[in-house]
Order: sequence, then structure tokens, then C-alpha cells
Amino acid sequence: MVDELETLNSVTLGGAIEDIRAFCAVVEFGSISAAARELDETKGGVSRRISRLEGRLGAALLARTPRAVSATEEGLLFHAKAREALQLLGDATESARASRSVPEGNLRVTAPVDMGIDLLPSLVVAFQERHPQIRIELLMTDTPLDLAANRIDLALRASADDLPDMNYRASGIADFCMRLYAAPGYLERHGTPADPGDLQHHALAIRRGLEGPTPLVLTDRRGKRSEVNVQPRLRTTDYASLARLLAAGGGVGVLPDLIAQPLVDEHKLVPVLPDHSVTQARLYAITLSGLQAPARVRVFREFLREALTNGCVL
Repeated sequence: MVDELETLNSVTLGGAIEDIRAFCAVVEFGSISAAARELDETKGGVSRRISRLEGRLGAALLARTPRAVSATEEGLLFHAKAREALQLLGDATESARASRSVPEGNLRVTAPVDMGIDLLPSLVVAFQERHPQIRIELLMTDTPLDLAANRIDLALRASADDLPDMNYRASGIADFCMRLYAAPGYLERHGTPADPGDLQHHALAIRRGLEGPTPLVLTDRRGKRSEVNVQPRLRTTDYASLARLLAAGGGVGVLPDLIAQPLVDEHKLVPVLPDHSVTQARLYAITLSGLQAPARVRVFREFLREALTNGCVL
């Protein structure tokens, strides 16, 4: 019998947590009546719980007489282990509840390489200064990672269209524009385009472009669209490297304003045809639980939303 009790984890107890709690209360308060008062249940209800538990275990946990109940040897052994298990379960429950209100612990975030290089560093540092109790791990990849499989708390993804249906919660945190940029030095040497047609006479650097002429559609403040066929001279795989090619004087190129803004602030890039945009898009924060996410995830998501409030304005 002792061996059976010591291998309790191999026994299927089903929904027996409250039955175990009732048994422990009887042992600790000395009677079924006292345990029933403590648990706010009927005496009969507590008795049925204990009988059900004994049936599952195949062991008598209580010795019953008309005047009293007492734990059997097996019952005492079971109580010692069960009491400790209930305490651990209580601690785990409190920790889970605390995570909903206390922003602390590990925060795993994934984002495209572009954002990891140009957008996130200053934001993450500022966030951690505000919340030093949160430890952040960044996973930078252009490959979408499954949140559950990779234990990711929050994924940042950008799209010009609605995101496809998924099993996770997506929350828009910032709108942004795709615009034209170039280095001041390049424009000094080659001139500044005055209208979309002038782009045909400039070097174009693009991200993941196709071979041959590339149609570039620009929209001005009034909604007028202009399509220009341009021949790219430089191509690269990501916006981070494209931004640096442009800052080095590689030509005129299309960048998300969220990525370009730090280089604009450093006077390494300037907008070209600032009254025009190529497209508008949205940055999403994707989480496992949405509004039920842990506090550390919610405060990071709201921090990003507040920090990126400028949006796309023509």
C-alpha cells in the first residue's frame, strides 16, 4: 500500500483536487463536521468526496467510528504528500494570478531583422529603464515563428494588408508609410527629383526587386497616383541593409518611415518627394492571449503603441 501511495502521480485522479482538499481538511480539523464548516460544504458532501477519493486510490484513508474519524496509516502518508502538493499548487496559482497584474519576468519578442536593427534597440532600452524587473530576449528573423512552439510572448509583424486568420491575437500598434529617401550627398551630386517622372533619371535601390524595369506607384496628398517604370541599380534582401546603402549614397529607395526615421534624425537620409507615399501599412503586435496576456506583455505592447504614435500622415 505504501508503494501505491508513493506512486500517486501514476494514478488517474481526474477532478479530485477538491476531494483531496476535503480529506486534508478532515485530518487537520479532526472531524468531518469541522471540515465541512471550513470548506462551506455539507457534511454529506465532504463524506462523499472522501469516499470517492478512497475509491480512486483503492485505499482506506480514514477510520470511521460513530463518534470520530481518524486517519489510517495510509491516510497519514497520503496527507503528508498531498498537503505539500496542495501548497505547491496554491503557490503556482498565486504566481499565475500575479503575472496578470505585476509586470515582471522573462519577455521573449520576435521581429523582422529590419526592426531589430533600426527600430527596436532604442525602444527596448527605454522600456527596460522603465521596467527593470522585466528581462527581454529578442529573436530577430524574417521567418515567422510559431509563438507557442518557440515560447514567444510577442511577435511584431508589418503588413500593408489585413493579416491572415491565425490562432493568435493581433493588435495594431502603429500605422506607417513607405516613402522615398536618399542621402543628402547623393542629392547634391545628382539633383533632387521635383516630380515622380524625374525618378527615371536616378539610381534606384530596392528591397527584393524583380529583374527588369520596376513599376513604382506614388500617391500624393490629393490621392493622385503616378506610375513610373524605373530600372533598379541596387537590390538587397532587407530594409536594414537598404537603409545603409541609401545612407552611403547608393541612390533613391523606398523605406518604411519607421525604419528611416533614425537615419533622418541623424541627417544621413532625407525624404524625396515628401508629398508622396508608395503605400501605407500597419505594424501589429501578435500575442498568445490578447487581453488575457501577462502584465509584462501588455505593458510592452502599450509602450510600443505610445512610442510609435506619429502614424502615417501625408
